[in-house]
Amino acid sequence: MNVLKRILFIAAVIFGLSAGSCISDDFTDSPEARLAFSTDTVSFGTVFTDLATPTARLLVINNNKKGVNISSIRFQNPETPFRMNVDGVSGMSFQDVEIRGNDSIYVFLECYLEADDSTIPQLTSDKLEFVTNGNVQTVEVEAWGWNVTRLKNVTIDSDTRFTAERPYIIFDTLTVDPGVTLMIDPGAWLLFHDKARLNVKGTVIAQGSVDNMIRMSGDRLDDVLPDVAYDVLAGQWGGIDIAAESFGNRLEYVDMRSTVSGLRIDSCGDLSKSKLLLLNSWLHNSQGNVLSSKYARVDAYGCCFSEAAGSVVNLTGGSHRFVQCTIANSYLFSSLYEPNLQLTYCMPDEQTEDNPNPLMTASFENGIVWGEIGDPIDPGDLIGSEVFMRYMLFKANGSDDENFIDCVWNEDPMFFTVRDEYYFNYRLQPDSPALGRGYSGFVTNECLYDMDGLNRLANGNPALGAYAD
Repeated sequence: MNVLKRILFIAAVIFGLSAGSCISDDFTDSPEARLAFSTDTVSFGTVFTDLATPTARLLVINNNKKGVNISSIRFQNPETPFRMNVDGVSGMSFQDVEIRGNDSIYVFLECYLEADDSTIPQLTSDKLEFVTNGNVQTVEVEAWGWNVTRLKNVTIDSDTRFTAERPYIIFDTLTVDPGVTLMIDPGAWLLFHDKARLNVKGTVIAQGSVDNMIRMSGDRLDDVLPDVAYDVLAGQWGGIDIAAESFGNRLEYVDMRSTVSGLRIDSCGDLSKSKLLLLNSWLHNSQGNVLSSKYARVDAYGCCFSEAAGSVVNLTGGSHRFVQCTIANSYLFSSLYEPNLQLTYCMPDEQTEDNPNPLMTASFENGIVWGEIGDPIDPGDLIGSEVFMRYMLFKANGSDDENFIDCVWNEDPMFFTVRDEYYFNYRLQPDSPALGRGYSGFVTNECLYDMDGLNRLANGNPALGAYAD
């Protein structure tokens, strides 16, 4: 063997030995070597029975310099409803799981709870046990199971009442037939699966109360980020469609959120009957508009409309009255370029032979129209129309005229909302310029009390917007 070959051979041996030493690890069997965990309790929160839960995760950490061998990972209850996955393998128990020094692994957890006869959430818990060098350590795992009523592609063809006894999960489309009334009790919760919708051809009367609002939301209850609820994302479910033949609908103390297209109202142009009365409700977080209406008669008192990728409220023709309402936009997930309040078919030059519907008549009183960017309202010039803005606060420089009367221009209403922290609260801070700026003559019985049950006239002139303070 010549010198060059001997050098290469020795180098190869040295490299092999060093490489081998790099991938080998030294493990300790000391009883002092203990594991650390990302939490002492893995909680699924409230989950629905007979449905698989989202996946939770637990980080198992070895803070020792040497590796450890976990001789056993198991649930203490052999009949547990919880399941786990370790290193990509599913099972109920695992043996000899190694974690190298100053390293960690994930344990992924799921649970499936069977339905029972209870009407309130019931706690189910177990302990996940880790045995390392004789040390026994446990992590609590828990879930609150809630029985629900499942509705899959259901058509309501006779008068029906939804109660607050159990939540309703709607799959596909829930349709209310013509001539039929769906009554929804205070405290009822309607959860809609992905792409599910409520299609109203008859009538919906949803009357919550100040202490028991009716909730309409997506069916994901887990967090999209730590401490940020999944329904902060729009598009969790389709929304509500009120058909042309539907009249006499009422939404009172309703919290409707996280839709694709919000609440959409169609009409045949008949303004002699009310399509929808909205009272003390919060409609928010839509990939389209929160509320859109065509050639309909819609009245809203004490309502908050917020967070939309498009215009928050989009009205075409029809007859409208919005009193003590907040129309605001702090939407996070797309650029905002449309006005917060879009009004179409309200100017004389918009009326044509092809569209004989009467032009819009509307009044907006004691309200706020405010958004992160863009124009608050389009059109900004309403002279010649039957649309009037009285005692309104706008995010815009402007001046009063015959259609804009006693308005507040370009003063920050000072909401409690913190957009970057996913916190949306359109109540007014103590120094808000909207406090006491309203006209008491516009405060009717429908909106004397706000969503929190506060009297708007308790301190004299009312505040502008949906909340009394």
